[in-house]
Amino acid sequence: MNDSPPSRLDLLLFARRVVVQQARAALAQLDRWITDEQRREAEHRRGEDRRPPPPEWLIERGLDKRNLVAVHTGDCWKVTKSGRCVGASRAQALDALRQQVPACTYCRPDTALGFLE
Repeated sequence: MNDSPPSRLDLLLFARRVVVQQARAALAQLDRWITDEQRREAEHRRGEDRRPPPPEWLIERGLDKRNLVAVHTGDCWKVTKSGRCVGASRAQALDALRQQVPACTYCRPDTALGFLE
C-alpha cells in the first residue's frame, strides 16, 4: 500500500473536481429557480389576459344595498375597495342620475355622460 501523502497535483485535481461538482449543483439550483420564475410570470400574464375589463361606470350602494349613494366613472380614484360599488352600463348610469342619485364630485360622471339636468 502507498502510505505517501497525496502530491500537490493530486490535491489540486481533487479540489477541481469538488469545485466542478459544486458549480454543477449551483447551476442546477439556478435553473430550477429560473424555471419556477418563468412559470410564475406566465401564470401572472395568463391571469392578466383573462381579467375582464373594468366597467366604464360604477354605482355605489349604501350599507343596505338598496340605497344608491353615488354614480362614478369606472376609473374614479375615490371609489374604495369596500365592495359597495357595482359595474353599470351607460344606460344604467344615466338612469341612476335621472333618479337623482348624486354624481361623484371627483370624477364627474354626469359631465362624462353628457347629462344635463
